Amino acid sequence: MASLQDQLLKAGLADKASAKQARADKRKKQKLKNKQKQPVVDEATLAAQKAAEDKKARDRALNEQQQQAREQRSIAAQVRQLINVNKQKRDGDVLLNFTHDNVVKRMYVSDEIHKQVTKGRLVVVIQDEAYELVPTPVADKIAQRDESSIVYRADLDTKDASGAEEDENDWYADYEIPDDLTW
Repeated sequence: MASLQDQLLKAGLADKASAKQARADKRKKQKLKNKQKQPVVDEATLAAQKAAEDKKARDRALNEQQQQAREQRSIAAQVRQLINVNKQKRDGDVLLNFTHDNVVKRMYVSDEIHKQVTKGRLVVVIQDEAYELVPTPVADKIAQRDESSIVYRADLDTKDASGAEEDENDWYADYEIPDDLTW
């Protein structure tokens, strides 16, 4: 198949010089057009890019939420495992009273366990609405992961009691002791 230009030359309607001139003009026009050509802004392409960016942002947010949920489940599993492995037996007839959410709770334990709890060697923790006793170092590890699992620590309560006594002694500090007082 011959081009139109070849057909015109064979028919004698155009000569070689005019064909050559036409090709040169066509090349110049194409070159100018490519130089001056500005990038075509396609609205559909922009909308597609914006939609893709929005989808990526939503996916990132969803992924972050899922990651946080996985971390929370992992922490809960670690706490549950620490409690199950280290919980102490509570057999006994001595009543142990402790507070949880401003409510006094009771637990029957042996005399030895009661002494360990009051000395701060054992800590009361909550697991699935049940109270358990674990050693203080284990309770420290649990508190690092989930502070809300710790219900009662005797070593923290003794600090509060001694602070109350100091406040009481400070109340009497305003009164002077007379020098001539004899006993």
